[in-house]
Amino acid sequence: MSTQKLLIIGQGDIGLPVTNKLAQDNLSVTGLARRERSHYQLDDSAKFIQADALTLTVEKLKDFTRIAVIVTPDEYSTSGYNDSYLSICQHLATLASELTNLERVVFISSTGIYGQNKGEWIDEHTAPVSPERDASKIILQAEQALQQGFGDKAIIIRPSGIYGRERLMRLRKAKEAQKEPIAAEDWSNRIMDRDLVTIIINVLTIDTPKSLYIATDYAPVTTLELTTWLSEQVGETLPEVDDKKTAVTGKRLHSNIPLAWLTYPDWQVGYQDILQHQG
Repeated sequence: MSTQKLLIIGQGDIGLPVTNKLAQDNLSVTGLARRERSHYQLDDSAKFIQADALTLTVEKLKDFTRIAVIVTPDEYSTSGYNDSYLSICQHLATLASELTNLERVVFISSTGIYGQNKGEWIDEHTAPVSPERDASKIILQAEQALQQGFGDKAIIIRPSGIYGRERLMRLRKAKEAQKEPIAAEDWSNRIMDRDLVTIIINVLTIDTPKSLYIATDYAPVTTLELTTWLSEQVGETLPEVDDKKTAVTGKRLHSNIPLAWLTYPDWQVGYQDILQHQG
């Protein structure tokens, strides 16, 4: 691995810990972001490029063997997704033929690109992929741009809902004394942020990754079951069932992540960790 040179485009809540862990593992890693290095708590042994990814040239990229694109839009609008995910992937794809050292481009996509919403099971072989939301359509286009440019060098990771010790939306809702009634069968899926970091690092560094990973834990759960369980843990009133919403909604994702990669293989393990770290 000593010959690998890794570039992590994006130094946000996931990209930064990916860069830092790779640096701590004594790999040659460079983080790229638009702001100055001082804005990011980067490991001392990581290199840094301050640049907009859309300005990257063959000259700047030619030495890298593996690149990960871990970005979020400046604003959660159609144009925001266009200007981030899609523009960056399209730009990299235009350079593909000249990046002769590059072995792998890993793109962090989203399971939001699956338009199914009636409780269906989804796995890595589910096709065709038909997004409903405009933002999801753009993310799928970004995947396709990389695949067209880089062929089988392009590896896609589609995370489900990311949660963690600082991502506490469900816990906040459980702590509300007055809860909105919840549909009986609205399915949801999640991945602990720490596990997502591990997944990305493994996909970047193992010898023969799959072409597609559905980065989710092993236990889809209904919003009702999750909220009921969390409410019990924090000693708050339990949610009532919304009798008006009888349709099965959401989707159930079948993970293809090796179990050994997951510290939090299901939502109960994850939320027990989160509850222990609330202080």
